[in-house]
Amino acid sequence: MKRAQLAVVSLMLLAALVMPLAGRPAQAMYPQMLPLSQYMMDRSAEIALAQTAAPPALAKDATVLVLTAQGYEVGKQGSNGFTCIVERGWMPPFDQKDFWSPKLRAPICYNAAASRTVLQYTLDRTKLALAGMSRTQIYARIKAMPLPTPEPGSMSYMLSKEQRLGENADSNWHPHLMFHLPKSYSAGDGASWGANLTGSPVVFDDSHHLNPEPQTILMVPVSNWSDGTAAPPMKAM
Repeated sequence: MKRAQLAVVSLMLLAALVMPLAGRPAQAMYPQMLPLSQYMMDRSAEIALAQTAAPPALAKDATVLVLTAQGYEVGKQGSNGFTCIVERGWMPPFDQKDFWSPKLRAPICYNAAASRTVLQYTLDRTKLALAGMSRTQIYARIKAMPLPTPEPGSMSYMLSKEQRLGENADSNWHPHLMFHLPKSYSAGDGASWGANLTGSPVVFDDSHHLNPEPQTILMVPVSNWSDGTAAPPMKAM
């Protein structure tokens, strides 16, 4: 009898350990944000990395934002209307499995129109993450916020050879330009932009479905990184 009781207790303890894990999304690598220190960078290194998002002739006169415990602040004031920033692990699509990855470093440089509108998404999501909100809470809050629609002409550069867009060491995808549009594009509207058609350079990533922000992003891969060196053949999304 004692052996039978011990067996039952052991099974109950095992169930107690497994059930919390089973309740998490199967694809999630990080159930929550890690300590902020794991996302921080040396200030000078962050400015230098942010500037690799665009060609030097453009990046040298761009404003650069750096991450602090209170959110992003100006690390270098620019004069050409562009804003360069290094996005962190709370900025991928909400259904990406390595959301919260401390390894993600995504240098991006917005033009003036995108700096006035699209950049606000990054600033808002960062404040919510630093306030201790979960991924689900950030999604709900962003969905309810009156976010600005991208201004006409909003675009950005992601040409950094040092970009790391996910957990894997080789997750730098390809140097590309991004065009930020009001959220009206659909997978069946390819005739407007020719995205994802055979031979077309325009890419629309329709693999993520949790996007509460009022924008659609069309990407155009280019052949060189911002330092002028040739990029490898384009990887699949």
